[in-house]
Amino acid sequence: MTVPTCAWHTERETYISCQRCGRPICPECMRPASVGFHCPDCLADGRRTQRSPRTAFGGKVHARDTLVTMILIAVNVGVFVVVSALGRTGRELVLTLSMISGEVSLVGIGADAGVADGEYWRILTSSFVHTGLAHLAFNMVAIWIIGSNLERVLGRWRYLALFLVSCLTAGVAVYWFSPPAAVTYGASGGVFGLLAAALVLYRKQGFDVSALLLLLGLNLVFTFTIPNISWQGHIGGLVGGLVAAAALAYAPRQHRTAVQVSAFAGLTVVCLVLIVARTLALSVA
Repeated sequence: MTVPTCAWHTERETYISCQRCGRPICPECMRPASVGFHCPDCLADGRRTQRSPRTAFGGKVHARDTLVTMILIAVNVGVFVVVSALGRTGRELVLTLSMISGEVSLVGIGADAGVADGEYWRILTSSFVHTGLAHLAFNMVAIWIIGSNLERVLGRWRYLALFLVSCLTAGVAVYWFSPPAAVTYGASGGVFGLLAAALVLYRKQGFDVSALLLLLGLNLVFTFTIPNISWQGHIGGLVGGLVAAAALAYAPRQHRTAVQVSAFAGLTVVCLVLIVARTLALSVA
């Protein structure tokens, strides 16, 4: 009778076989399985064909499920530190990054010319600029509390797309409805988008959202009663978050990713069209 030897270590005798392929395996090559042991090849093949765990809305589950939230906070804090450290130069950086509707000039005159003269990036980068510690702290705490939970529910990429598109719709609303020379900055538009999305997504999962509704209501009261708060940015972010969250929550499961990507792309295109339309309107005003 021939004594079987390990398929990977032919000098080692063994009477244990892989439960999947039947090849003999020695103790070093054994990989625990739900029933018996698997060989290294079968284990690797199983990992390739096994589907990654997904959240309720299609995102991948990650061990570090608040990574994007921490990066967003770090970027905002980093910009604030740079602006504070540079003093007057930092003020120029704020103007470069912030949302300035701007009076139209046929010849660009630098930062004061604003978005209407082609500095369109400000519509998005303005969401990462804060010039006061209290302003920064309030928005970062809100992002951590609301955003970290949404990142776990959505996964990294869907969560990041939600935040950015909320910031974009907030910037577009500022561009359209703020006075032409108004300066607007801060992540609160994105925060309103996250809050709106939390309402839609948690309601879809059957959770009680009464506390979120109360929080949203209080923030809307503050928005319209406290001076120097951009209601345009808050409402723009709110609308963007609602639309994006509806796509995330109600996309049909069999075509979920395609529908979600199409919805976000469509919302972005609408924002770009609105930016062009507002610029043309200002140019003939």
